[in-house]
Amino acid sequence: MDQDGADTTLLPTVRTLLDGAVDYAGLFPPSAVSMSEAVINYATYRNSNYSWMLGRFVVTAGRLDELYEHARDFISRDTGNEWRIAAVIGEDFPGAIEQVRAFNERTPAGVICDVVEHKTSTAVAVYNAAHLVPPGITAYFELPFTEDFPDLLGAVAESGQRAKIRTGGVTADAFPTSHDIVRFVRSCLAANVPFKATAGLHHPIRCFRPLTYEENAPEGTMHGFLNLFLMSGFAREGYRPSLLEEVMEEEFNEVFEFDNSSLTWRGEYTLNLWQIKLLRERGIQSFGSCSFDEPVADLQKLGIL
Repeated sequence: MDQDGADTTLLPTVRTLLDGAVDYAGLFPPSAVSMSEAVINYATYRNSNYSWMLGRFVVTAGRLDELYEHARDFISRDTGNEWRIAAVIGEDFPGAIEQVRAFNERTPAGVICDVVEHKTSTAVAVYNAAHLVPPGITAYFELPFTEDFPDLLGAVAESGQRAKIRTGGVTADAFPTSHDIVRFVRSCLAANVPFKATAGLHHPIRCFRPLTYEENAPEGTMHGFLNLFLMSGFAREGYRPSLLEEVMEEEFNEVFEFDNSSLTWRGEYTLNLWQIKLLRERGIQSFGSCSFDEPVADLQKLGIL
């Protein structure tokens, strides 16, 4: 990552909007790097000029010990600044929760798995899983867009946990529509459920790009993380769904303007610093990305960093 271009006069609105926003998921497609490379990358990002944007290291629960073995030396040097881990849990939720609990008990200070992520499709599964989540750990439930979605989200809300939306993948059909994303965000905000997004959000502005890093990779339209964050902010302020979909589908970066006290879209729709702060506290928490370099590089090109 090129640190020479870091802006030392970072606007408060940019800092507040993107503070800790990028959960690093380099182990997952399309990057799918080795554990050693992912750990070195994360350690490098933690010591870069853009470490303030970095969130958790995302890993499957079954690889927690492998992560620690590779990261042990880095963790021991990061005294007072612990590594925070998000563990992705598969079908065996009880077994994986025990893995997470044991990991936290036996590893020394400097690393903590305080988030788990789990894909589920029934309200009963949400309740059962949430009951097993230990104190100090937050669960994000990835919910499908089916007719049961309201019941699923209601179960997440009643359980005091959080929601997750998959916003892309390595094929074009893995990307939900803007309508579905707006529906998810509005529903979460109405239910007072904080949420995160994952996949397909490597770039700040909606764009048409290759979907993987392979030569001759399939191409498709990718949602932008700035689009998503702004749309979520406008949704929290009660803007109509049709306008929120327009925000999600905006492809011109010049209509996004930042200053010291506000963020404006198309010169008319504005979020002030306080509204941005509340959005990050009570709404969108982060987005998972297999790349940290790409979001930073794109933001630099746009003059936002």
